[in-house]
Amino acid sequence: MSKILITGGAGYIGSHMCVELARAGLEFVVVDNLINSSKKSLAAVKRITNQDFAFVEADLRDEATLNQLFSDHEINAVLHFGGLKAVGESVEKPLEYYDNNVQGTLCLLRAMSKAEVITLVFSSSATVYGIPTQIPLTEDCATSATNPYGQTKLIIEEMLQNFAQVKPDWRISMLRYFNPVGAHVSGELGEDPNGIPNNLMPFISQVAVGKLQSLKIFGQDWETRDGTGVRDYIHVEDLAKGHLKALTYLESNPGIHIHNLGTGTGYSVLEVVHAFEKANGVPIPHEFAPRRSGDIAECYADATKAKIDLGWQAKHDITRMCEDVWRWQSRHPNGFE
Repeated sequence: MSKILITGGAGYIGSHMCVELARAGLEFVVVDNLINSSKKSLAAVKRITNQDFAFVEADLRDEATLNQLFSDHEINAVLHFGGLKAVGESVEKPLEYYDNNVQGTLCLLRAMSKAEVITLVFSSSATVYGIPTQIPLTEDCATSATNPYGQTKLIIEEMLQNFAQVKPDWRISMLRYFNPVGAHVSGELGEDPNGIPNNLMPFISQVAVGKLQSLKIFGQDWETRDGTGVRDYIHVEDLAKGHLKALTYLESNPGIHIHNLGTGTGYSVLEVVHAFEKANGVPIPHEFAPRRSGDIAECYADATKAKIDLGWQAKHDITRMCEDVWRWQSRHPNGFE
């Protein structure tokens, strides 16, 4: 039976993707270098799904191992999550981000070509829209990047566009998703960032569990309904389902396709804080800090194209997202440690 390769499958989104594939009765192989993820997430996947799968600890830039992986397993499609993803860190270590994200994808494409695997779903990001020229964001909005992380996503998108022009038989999906949050309903699988979280929801949950003293809210003078930044938060389970829908879509639609994955609803930082407090009965002390450079006032998706093409739309609301995050964090105060 042919299998799906999940790069970065031990990471936050990748591990939830494993659960979704198992639920759909599909076989898969995980490759991950574990530099910003844990093998314990894969153990959790096995407990949740009661399914075994192959895991290869390797870096995507190791082409010999990649080629061997494609040789050992009958791969028919790749879900590509592997890469570094912290915006702040990318500003401090730009070369690492270009090397890991861009070079890693380049090596993956070469290995796929060699193995004649022509189906790829790429994990892109709403960061490719840069400073939005319109809200909500549609797939034909102008793209730009405000940080090296976003730039790597943009370069990979352009690389895939160029590649698709000379390989019209390839089936490539680029999914631009907004702010993934939430956790598996079992409380066994969730987001486990290194150090102080870069994103809002894990920061809130670590304050709730007592790991951090208070939430820092960057800016209270944005041109939004309460002065705090507005973002589109999407449950990681909805996101995983979107990748499955994209895979199905590619079966009968060769070429390259771009879709936004978001709820289409923007929530301000304060609204998320209050939603978390209300859903879980836990107070979240917070303080205001100056705006961060490169931040924007608001950003949310128009996900109509995904609904029409893929038959996909987000199902879970902000309350469910908050409940699932707290179930995971309260049971695992120190993540997978």
